[in-house]
Amino acid sequence: MVQTTSSALVEQFLLPDTPVAVAQLYGGLREQANQQDFGLLVDDVVVLDTETTGLSFKKCELIEIAAARIEGGQISDTFQTFVHPHAPIPEEITKLTHISNVDVVDAPSAEDAVAALAEFVGGMPVLAHNATFDRTFIEKVKGGKLVSDTWIDTLALSRIALPRLSSHKLADLASIFGCAAVSHRAIDDVVALAGVWPVMLCGLLNLGPGLLRTLADMHEDVSWQFRPIFSYLARMQTEKPFALEHIRRELLLDDLPARRDAAAFDQPTNPITANQINEAFSPSGCVSRMYDAFELRPEQLQMAQEVRAAQASEESRSIEAGTGVGKSMAYLLPSIMYAQQNNVTVGVATKTNALTDQLVAHELPALNDALEQGVCYFALKGYEHYPCLRKTLQATYTNLPVQDVDTNMRSQATIAQDQLTALAVTLAYACQSPSGDLDSLGIKWRSVPRSLLTTTSEECVHGRCPFFPQLCFVHGARRRAASADVVVTNHSLLLRNVAAEGNILPPIRHWIIDEAHSLEDEARRQWAVEVSAHAARTAFESLGGAHTGAIHELLVQAAGIEGSTLVSSLLTKAATACTRASIATSELFSTVADFCKEHNHSRAYDTQTIWISQQLRTSDAWQAVMEAAEPAIHALDEAAKLILEAQKKIDETIQKPQTELSSEVRNLAELLDGLKLIISGEDQSYVYSACITRGRGGLTSEALLAEKLDIGTELAQKWLPETISTIFTSATIAIGNNFTHFNHSVGVDSLSDGAHKDVRLSSSFDYDNNMRVLIARDMPQPNDPRYLEELEDLLFDVHCAMGGSVLTLFTNRREMERVYEGLQPRLAGKGLDLVMQERNSAPKQLRTTFLSQTSLSLFALKAFWEGFDASGDTLRCVVIPKLPFANPNDPLSKEREVREERSWWKHSLPEAIISVKQAAGRLIRSSTDVGVLVLADSRLVTKGYGKQFLTSLPTSSCTALEASNIGRYIELWRDSQK
Repeated sequence: MVQTTSSALVEQFLLPDTPVAVAQLYGGLREQANQQDFGLLVDDVVVLDTETTGLSFKKCELIEIAAARIEGGQISDTFQTFVHPHAPIPEEITKLTHISNVDVVDAPSAEDAVAALAEFVGGMPVLAHNATFDRTFIEKVKGGKLVSDTWIDTLALSRIALPRLSSHKLADLASIFGCAAVSHRAIDDVVALAGVWPVMLCGLLNLGPGLLRTLADMHEDVSWQFRPIFSYLARMQTEKPFALEHIRRELLLDDLPARRDAAAFDQPTNPITANQINEAFSPSGCVSRMYDAFELRPEQLQMAQEVRAAQASEESRSIEAGTGVGKSMAYLLPSIMYAQQNNVTVGVATKTNALTDQLVAHELPALNDALEQGVCYFALKGYEHYPCLRKTLQATYTNLPVQDVDTNMRSQATIAQDQLTALAVTLAYACQSPSGDLDSLGIKWRSVPRSLLTTTSEECVHGRCPFFPQLCFVHGARRRAASADVVVTNHSLLLRNVAAEGNILPPIRHWIIDEAHSLEDEARRQWAVEVSAHAARTAFESLGGAHTGAIHELLVQAAGIEGSTLVSSLLTKAATACTRASIATSELFSTVADFCKEHNHSRAYDTQTIWISQQLRTSDAWQAVMEAAEPAIHALDEAAKLILEAQKKIDETIQKPQTELSSEVRNLAELLDGLKLIISGEDQSYVYSACITRGRGGLTSEALLAEKLDIGTELAQKWLPETISTIFTSATIAIGNNFTHFNHSVGVDSLSDGAHKDVRLSSSFDYDNNMRVLIARDMPQPNDPRYLEELEDLLFDVHCAMGGSVLTLFTNRREMERVYEGLQPRLAGKGLDLVMQERNSAPKQLRTTFLSQTSLSLFALKAFWEGFDASGDTLRCVVIPKLPFANPNDPLSKEREVREERSWWKHSLPEAIISVKQAAGRLIRSSTDVGVLVLADSRLVTKGYGKQFLTSLPTSSCTALEASNIGRYIELWRDSQK
C-alpha cells in the first residue's frame, strides 16, 4: 500500500533540531513498511472514516461513511455509502467535501447505513484518525454501538509513533510517506489511512529499546486501546530493559557548547557600526531579501541604530515605537549581529505568547535564511512547559491522578486512558528529542494534570535526579539556550529568574524587553505572596492521613515491605500533625473571613479586598487573626518537618514509592512562609491585603496577600546591576513625550547620568486621516445616576451609525451588565448583534467568535484592552465609556497615598493614560485600517488632566461633540471614507 516517499518532504515536516540518526529513521520508514510483516496487526482490521454536516455532536449528522477491510496487509474489501440527513447540507461542507444535497437525497437513513456498516465490520477492530469523532457520530445512531467494541485512534497513536513530525494530520502523513492523497471524501481518507497504518507500526518499532514493553505493562488495570498493539510489537523486539538515561545520552552527544558569560569578558567588546546597520536595512541589505516588496521605514532604521548604540556603549534605552514601525526586526537584527560578532547571547522577553510565536515562527526563521551565517535561536518557557523525565517514569508505576481531574461528563476510565496516552507520547518524544517542550504533543490537558508530567523550580530534586542536568529537558533547555545568538522568553520567566537569583535562565547580560508597558504589573503578580483557604485545603486533601491521600498510599505500601517500620511510624506521626495543621489553618481562615466582613466597605460582589494598613493591624478583628495564626504557624511547622523526615526515610527504604511527598512539603513550606510574612507585616517592601471571594452556590474562599509596592526599586536592586545593556520597548510607554512614569516602573531612573536615553518614534501609519477621536463632552459624570441611561443611548447611536463591529471596553462588570441588558434588545430590533464577556467565559473563545463575524459587536472588560488584534472590517470602532483609573480603595492605591505625595498624579493618572493608548491601539492594526475612537467620559474636557490623555493619542483629529450628535458625525465621516 505504501508506494514512494521523498526524503526532502520528510525533512520539511521534521521538527527543528531533529538528530540526524532520527531523521534517517523517518526517511527509511516507507521501505521498512514495505518489507515488515506485522501479522495480526494488519490482518482482520477495518479502517473507517466519516463525513458530517459539521463538528457538533449534538446538532450535526452523518452524510457519508466509508470503510476498508485489511487482510494480509492489503485492502480486501471496501464499504461506501452516502447518508440522508434530516437537514440540508451546509454550503461550506459541500465546498469542502463536494457532497451535495442531490447526492444524499436518495441515500439510506443513518440507521440503515450504520446497520450495513456493522455487518461489514463484523466486530473487528476499527482504525480511525481522531476516532472519538467518528465513533461518536456512529454510536449516536441507533445500532451504532454494535459496529465494534475496539476503536483505535490513529491520530493519538501517530503522535507516539512519530513524535518528531510537526504535523500528524492524515493529509500530511499520507503526503510524507507516499500514500494515497486525502480529499475530504471518506473513501479516499480510508485508503490513505490504510497506507499510513504500517508506517505508524514501523515508527513504534523504532522507538527506544524496551519502551514498548514498558508502555504495554504500565497500569495494567486500565483498559487502554493501545496496550494490545504495544504488547504485540514488543514481542517482535529483542527483550531489553528501557534505559532512558542511555538513550538520551546518545541523543545529546553532539550538543553545542555554551557561550561565555558576557559579564566575565576582560576585553572591550567588538561593537556593530552604524554603517553595518545602514547596509543591513538598505535596498540591497539582508532585510530587503526577506520581503517581496521592501520599503525602508526611517523609524525602523532609527530604532535599529538606537539598539546598536545601546549595546555598543553598554547603556539602557526606553523606546516607544508606534504601531507599524516594525520594532521586532529593528531590535532583532542588530542584536543578532552583536551576538555573533562577540560570541554572546542576547535575550528577548515578551508579554504575550502571540508575539513569542511570531518571533520564533516567522521573524527569526526569516533572518536565519537571509543572513549568510544563519541564526541560532532558542525559545525558553517555564518549568510547566517541559517534561520532567523523573516524574514521567515514576508515573508509569505510581497511582494515576484520576481524582485530580474535573470529570465534566467524562468517565474516570476515559481520563485514565488519556493519562496513559500522555505518558506514552512524552516518553516517545524523550527518546527522539534532544530538547523541546510539551506544548505541541497533542496532550489532552483537560484529562491530564500538568503535575503528572512536569515539575517546578521548587519541586525539582536537582542532583538526586538521574537526568540532571545534561539529560533533563528543563535544565538542558537552559544549557542549550546558552549556546544561542538569541533566546526568546516571556516576562513571567524572566521575572521568576530574577526572584530565583539567576538560577533559571542562562547568564544573559543583554536584554530586549518588548511589550515593556506590562513588565511592572507582571512583576507584581510574579513576586506576590498569597496564602489562601483553598490552597491550604487542597494541600491537606492531597496529603490525606491514615485513611486517605498520599500518606495512606505510602502506609499501605510500607506495610508490605520488610524493614519499613520507621517509615510507617513517621508517616503516622505526620498524619496526626497534618490533621492538627488542617484544623488550625481552617480556623485561621474562618477568622480572616470574619475580619473581611467587618471591614468590608466595597460594593463589589465577586471579590472584596481589604487593605491591611498599620492602623488596621491595631484593630480587635486583626488581633483575632493574629491569635488564630499563632497555632496555625506552629502546626504547619511541625507537619512540614515530619513530612520531610518521612520523605527522606522513604527514599532510603522504598525502591519505587507509590507517590511522593516532596510537592506537599513544598506546598506546606510556602503556606508557612507566606503566613509568617503577612501576619508580621514587618517587610515594608510589600503592601498587604485580605480578600474574600464568592463562588458558585454562595461558597466563599479567603486569602491573605502581599504584593511588592515599588517594582522599579526591586528591578534596580536585583536585576539591572546584572545586565550590561537593556532595551525597553512598546507602542505605549510615554505620556506625551514624557517617560518619567515608565522609567521609574522599571528602575532605569536609578541609573547614572548618561547611562540611559528615551526615544519616541512615531507610527508609520496615517492616523490623522484614518482615525477619528470623538469626545462626548456633555455626558454626565460617571457617578451621576443619569450616566448609564445616557451611555446606553449614546452606544445605541454609535452601533447604528457603524452598522456593528464596535468594541466597547468597560472597567466595571456591573455597569457593563446593566447597559447590555437595555441595549442588546434595542440593537437586535435593528438587526445588529451584540455579545458580552460573560462571567467565567473564556476570553480566547470570545475573541475567536468576534473575529469570525464582521458585523458583531462586543462588550468586554480588561482582557480586551490590550493584545487583541482585529484588522480590517472586523473592528471599526472602539468605545471607552469611562477613563480607566485605578480603584481608589485598591490596597496598592491606598498604600501609595500614605507613603507618597501626589501619588494619584504619579501612578493612577499615567497608568490610565497608558491603558487608553492601549485600547486605542486595538483600532488601527494595518496601514489600510480606518476607524473611530469614542470617548464617553466628559472629564476629558472638564478636567485639566484631560489634555494629557488627548495629546498621548496617535492622532490630533479629536473632536468634542454633544452625545446626541456623535452618531450623525460617524455617518458623515464614514460616507467621506467611501
